[in-house]
Amino acid sequence: MKAMTLTAYGPEAEFTVADAARPAVTPGHVVIRIAATSVNTIDTMIKNIGSDLPLSPALPAVLGMDFAGVIEEVGEGVTDYAVGDEVYGCAGGLADLQGALAEYMLADARLIAKKPASISMREAAALPLVGITAHEGLQRAQVGAGQKLLVHGGAGGVGHVAIQLAKALGAEVYATGTGDAQLTLIKDLGATPIDFMAEKVADYVDAHTGGKGFDAIFDAVGGANLTNSFEAVALNGQISTTVSLLEIDMSPAHFKGASLHVIFMLIPMLHNHNRDVHGAILAELAGLVDAGKLKPILDEPKFGLEEVGDAYARLASGKAIGKVVIDV
Repeated sequence: MKAMTLTAYGPEAEFTVADAARPAVTPGHVVIRIAATSVNTIDTMIKNIGSDLPLSPALPAVLGMDFAGVIEEVGEGVTDYAVGDEVYGCAGGLADLQGALAEYMLADARLIAKKPASISMREAAALPLVGITAHEGLQRAQVGAGQKLLVHGGAGGVGHVAIQLAKALGAEVYATGTGDAQLTLIKDLGATPIDFMAEKVADYVDAHTGGKGFDAIFDAVGGANLTNSFEAVALNGQISTTVSLLEIDMSPAHFKGASLHVIFMLIPMLHNHNRDVHGAILAELAGLVDAGKLKPILDEPKFGLEEVGDAYARLASGKAIGKVVIDV
């Protein structure tokens, strides 16, 4: 089968076309003919950082975590899927799990679900990692009806899904972004847009919460931006973040009694821990998609399998609106 492989890691490393062995089916797994995959920030981190990340595959590596495709073979013990089923999931591209930048992929059946019927393979491939991340972040932050939620990075991959899921839960959603394209998308998704380049945290907290702060914050930017979340959260409020790889002064969070939740959705894949939870979330997300309550947003440029390098560069440029998708 054709696969795009890395034989070195680093910012200048290039993907090369390789003829790889098609994976053999194993118990509890399925072999999937990949139709599309999408690029996530963690994919670019693995490519650029390599072995300094404890989750990076050994070289030569086939990356790509998200996918949508058709089941070609079903392993022993798999009862919920059959050959020909259209499925989607996030099941490889790290540690010893081959990724989706290939024509075929072996996937644990607990990490997949039936593809939403109402959207294309390209759209379905954009959803798994960001959808599971958004779902977990909102759940752990206890977001519900009537709450005021702030999403940092509302036009990004995780952020645009978090807005829609929070709206489906009945929350009143606000989201940060900048530039006409990002702010328009946030508004179109049903959230109140906040231009973080033009508005100070104290000003938008005062304007939208009367100075009390937001009940919950989903910080899909994280890192140094966590200081803005600490400032914007209400007393005893909840913060979920996807990026906490830094040293930071927790004093502001302490004096507000805020709870901080670190979302690292790769744990089930890395540690074979509660993998069935991801399958259940994907099935729930598919239902929301088919009910018209969730729609993945795709970045406009299209890329084929041999244009993987260009797709990674597009995401790294910061210019993408929604998810960058690769047709396999």
